[in-house]
Amino acid sequence: MIAILADEPAQSAARGTLRLWGEYSLADPQFLGLLPLGMVLVFLRRSKRARAAGRIPVLPGVPLRSLRQRFAFLPGVLEELAIVLAVLCLARPLRGNVELDVVFEGVDIVLAVDRSGSMRFDDLEPGKNRLEVAKEVVGDFAERRMTDREGASDNVALLSFARYPRLLCPFTLDVGALRGFLEEVELAERREEDGTGIGIALAKAVSTLRTSDAKSKLCVLLTDGENNIHDIEPLASAELAAEEGIRVYTIYAARYVYKQDPFRGIVKDPEPPDTRELRRIAELTGGRFYEARDRAALEGIYAEIEGLERTARRERRYEETYDLYLFLLVPAIVCYAFASISNVTWARRLA
Repeated sequence: MIAILADEPAQSAARGTLRLWGEYSLADPQFLGLLPLGMVLVFLRRSKRARAAGRIPVLPGVPLRSLRQRFAFLPGVLEELAIVLAVLCLARPLRGNVELDVVFEGVDIVLAVDRSGSMRFDDLEPGKNRLEVAKEVVGDFAERRMTDREGASDNVALLSFARYPRLLCPFTLDVGALRGFLEEVELAERREEDGTGIGIALAKAVSTLRTSDAKSKLCVLLTDGENNIHDIEPLASAELAAEEGIRVYTIYAARYVYKQDPFRGIVKDPEPPDTRELRRIAELTGGRFYEARDRAALEGIYAEIEGLERTARRERRYEETYDLYLFLLVPAIVCYAFASISNVTWARRLA
């Protein structure tokens, strides 16, 4: 009896087979077929009593409907209600509680951005130099990866490079922090720090990713020139990345190649850029090479990389059900008991 009157429903081993609404269902809906039979039995029983009562004449001067007569329908209604509740108990109503445990296999990403002096040219977007455009596009990409719309979040690290690489932000999920470090990236102004050290930048990215235990690791390296710092050759770093299972996406972001002319100063070079080394890095590591000649192309490249490197998702479903029939059983017993007592006391009809 304590269990019947408990405030909380008891956990059940049954599973709902007929959904009602929301989190409610029935485990054994076939018992609902007993409902018409119960109603027929009640109707036949009440009809028999009505015929018996009809043989009693109404005496002159006696009110046609006394208080007791006016409530004579109540036992029958209670019997019907008791049957409905009893059938619902047999159908076993349940309340379900479904929980999803979503597991994401994260991606750790190192974003490498070239800040060499040549990034000052404004051929990707009028009014903005290459570095400014790159910072905006890279920042938007990082934010999307760190706040994935499906709930997945990737760890992102940021490094910049010219002659030497510099890890500005270690792996983080803090979008604001990463954007703050990205805003601080500036062009290399001094000659001793200028240059395009793709090999040592990639080596630094590999070193950063080596400490990661993520299943998927990648580096997205953006530059506007060829490697001209030979402390570590780019292909040597690419082989090291391949050994570590790190995919490298290389992006050449520039519309034109500029060169120093002794008479005219900085002029456009009619020769196309040499991107063979960047292509080879991507090939060795299982990544891809891209070339962007304007901002729209650069945004499309990062969007494509985002689509290629989706976070794996696994779902585990847990379902708990609770029996509700106990909350119907007590009212059914009370209704039927009151109807039975009434039929042999104040609602009794003489044949």
